[in-house]
Amino acid sequence: MSTVEVMPVGLEQVRRDWTRLGSAEPLWAVCVDPDKRDGGWDDDEFLASGRADVDPAVARMDELGIRPGGGRVLDFGCGAGRLSNALAAHFDEVVGVDISAPMLEEARRLDRSGGRIAFTLNERADLSLFGDDSFDLVYTDLVLQHLPAALAEGYVREFARVLRPGGVMVLGVPETERRTFKGMVFRYVPWPLVALAQRVVLRYPAPMRMHTLRTGRIAELVPGGRIAASDEYWGGDHWRHLRHFVVLDGAAPAGGGTA
Repeated sequence: MSTVEVMPVGLEQVRRDWTRLGSAEPLWAVCVDPDKRDGGWDDDEFLASGRADVDPAVARMDELGIRPGGGRVLDFGCGAGRLSNALAAHFDEVVGVDISAPMLEEARRLDRSGGRIAFTLNERADLSLFGDDSFDLVYTDLVLQHLPAALAEGYVREFARVLRPGGVMVLGVPETERRTFKGMVFRYVPWPLVALAQRVVLRYPAPMRMHTLRTGRIAELVPGGRIAASDEYWGGDHWRHLRHFVVLDGAAPAGGGTA
């Protein structure tokens, strides 16, 4: 008898929220800017913002001597493909993964790669769509913060599984809340109240969860990895964001996915 897989409650809520965001304001939801509400992002400007994020990260990998040559890239939480297109300018193949079908529709519309990006819907709490040692680079930026902490940590473990030995993870995540009014709201106010304020006061189509992922915790989640650098790269009055460059020096963890 076949079994029906039930999506974890937290992940189902993430799927519902980002499906709403992808249906209502896909580009703004990826790049939240008060001046870009109601369709304010121009397509070319939106994609250029992705190059402005990815190009320095690729240059930093070159500087550190860890950049994979050519290779296959996983863009986790690809949204509307802002970073996928930028990554395709540097690598042979990009797989963009997201939980929101409307976001992926927008990503396919904006695909300027000439066929080198594959956009894939993943509604699972793992990456079992992909086998062990499937990618040379895993890239995710300002995505894990929107997931419940246990799910975010589970995906980091999965990044290590699908990454080839010698491969690289680039993880852009908030390290800490800033000691400002907005930062302290996210740190101390219960999430249901923050979500209500986002919906009612800020008029978000759906709330955007936020939490931190500390450097030490990343090291614990990837025991076979080496953090080559952790750079502060984005400001704002809410969070202190770091971009971690993690090299998988040892053999990838076994099990978990299927080819």
